[in-house]
Amino acid sequence: MAIKLRKSYKFALRSSLYISVFLFFLSLFLFEYFSLWDYWTALAIAMAVVFGVSFLVIQFRVEKFIYKRIKKIYDDVTLLESTSFASRPITTDMATLTEEIEKFAKDKRIEIDTLKIREEYRKDFLGNVSHELKTPLFTVQGYILTLLDGAMEDKKVRRKYLQRANKGVERLIYIVKDLDLITKLEAGDLSLEISTFDIVELIKSVFELLEMKASRKQITLTFDMEYREPIYVKGDREKIQQVITNLVVNSIKYGHPDGTTEVSVENLIKNKVIIRVTDNGEGIPEAHLPRIFERFYRIDRSGSRKEGGSGLGLAIVKHIIEAHGEKIYVESVVDVGSEFSFTLEKAKKPTA
Repeated sequence: MAIKLRKSYKFALRSSLYISVFLFFLSLFLFEYFSLWDYWTALAIAMAVVFGVSFLVIQFRVEKFIYKRIKKIYDDVTLLESTSFASRPITTDMATLTEEIEKFAKDKRIEIDTLKIREEYRKDFLGNVSHELKTPLFTVQGYILTLLDGAMEDKKVRRKYLQRANKGVERLIYIVKDLDLITKLEAGDLSLEISTFDIVELIKSVFELLEMKASRKQITLTFDMEYREPIYVKGDREKIQQVITNLVVNSIKYGHPDGTTEVSVENLIKNKVIIRVTDNGEGIPEAHLPRIFERFYRIDRSGSRKEGGSGLGLAIVKHIIEAHGEKIYVESVVDVGSEFSFTLEKAKKPTA
């Protein structure tokens, strides 16, 4: 059985053979054209020629030997994915190659970790969506089946069950609309209609819309002070109204009876204002604060839906504020209350 030599040995043997053959013919040439009294001249010429030829042979052979193998690495990387790494000129410098490979491997590790996180997020999202949708679906189905089983004949029962089924359908529509909105926000497909408007007037209109909801829980909606002058800001008026509405609705949901939801508008820096929505309700445990802006995240992990909502309100708020290039903050203490605040750009009074 033939001995299989390593590729490096084959490389060395072939290089040695090329140099030996060259030296053989060089010695014949020197023997033929130089006499003994030209010995030192012949030796000097031979050394110079041997050095030059050896350098060229070794350089050419090493370059070709390494290049072929490194090119295979580049080709393999290209098969994995078309990246900037594959489009670079091939280098045979080991330090540079090692650095590039390490960077490529690091990027791939980050990409793999990101994909794993996204996969977990996708599973979480699907689980949460199915959980949110199945309750109203089963509710509607239950009332309809009851009617079909004979309750249809009783007008009072029929009306009551149809009204309850309608509430279930409205909840489904509410969830689907929020899902559609947050999907557009996350994909960047929702364009903002930026205008100048009075934020104080907008907050007042939100108070009016939610007055009945707050009164049912004996919660007072108020400003921190009397604002005699309008405060103009830049933003998408409709989206900012949704932000304030979602924050005030949250404060009502988790507020204590006879509690207060207070809104303030303060100058932050020269060109910014900060809007604060403060309540004296249940508060949020500190461990939950980093995650409350996640989709479907609920502090009550029992799955209770007694307060309703789609579970997307705060996620939508965060995306709308970030779409404006602004920041949102939260501070909360259990049994003391919570404060959500966000910034907006100030604007001058619009000309008539």
